[in-house]
Amino acid sequence: MAIIVTGASGLVGTALVEALRAGGREVVKFVRRPPRAADEAFWQPSEQVVDLAALEGAEAVVHLAGASIGGRRWTPAYKRELVESRVQGTRVLVGALKELAEPPEVLLSASGMDFYGDTGDKVIDEEQGKGTGFLSDLCEQWEREARGAADAGIRTVLTRSSLVLSGRGGALGRILPIFRMGLGAPLGTGRQYWSWITLDDWVSAALHVLADREIEGPVNFTSPAPVTNAEFTRALGKALRRGTMPIPVPAFALAAGLGEFAREGLLSSHRLRPAKLTAAGHGFAHTSLDEALRAVL
Repeated sequence: MAIIVTGASGLVGTALVEALRAGGREVVKFVRRPPRAADEAFWQPSEQVVDLAALEGAEAVVHLAGASIGGRRWTPAYKRELVESRVQGTRVLVGALKELAEPPEVLLSASGMDFYGDTGDKVIDEEQGKGTGFLSDLCEQWEREARGAADAGIRTVLTRSSLVLSGRGGALGRILPIFRMGLGAPLGTGRQYWSWITLDDWVSAALHVLADREIEGPVNFTSPAPVTNAEFTRALGKALRRGTMPIPVPAFALAAGLGEFAREGLLSSHRLRPAKLTAAGHGFAHTSLDEALRAVL
């Protein structure tokens, strides 16, 4: 039986597909263009089109599709795209799962640590309620659509991911050129917590969750060792053998350049704890940021 993956061309999706296939699993990638290979199937959420035949009898579905949160300013039009790519896409996928005669055993659907909003210094596990802000509202809507699969008897897991560290790209890839020039600096006060997880640990956590039938609902995909932004800045400079700037980038300057994304994506604090993964006996390969950065770089 196949494992269906949406968003398979992204950083996390690519790594997950590689790991699944390395473990001998059959993977079918959902794509929004004409399929070019036997391991691809077509879907187009904006037109409510899903290949039901590809889903029928699948072992599991991993839903990772969604427009990138970072890397550009949040105009009103782009905020609509962020919402529609997640909320509408999940609604269409879950609606298709409900039509199946033989639905998958599990749906693993992406979400984010932004569900909790800015939580300051407080240590957060999966029992923490929703926060405030655009991203928190987006995560709530996204998760609500995914939870519809549980109504059809499908075990549903919501991966509240932290910052994923990889030398392949993603958020780390966007800031590496700045740090390699010795221009890295804390953002705002630098006291906000950045929870993180290496790409390898994200993938291993996903494989654990897919196999462990006792895990459902929200799961924090994060290492057990969050750091402040100032600590992250020093660690990345050290890993690259480059100095960092002693003067932080002012919050107002970030807001002027990046708008709402600066406040919610860079300056808000998330001090997450992977309570469910730890309780399930999942081990992390990387629990020290210094060691993790050396590994991914």
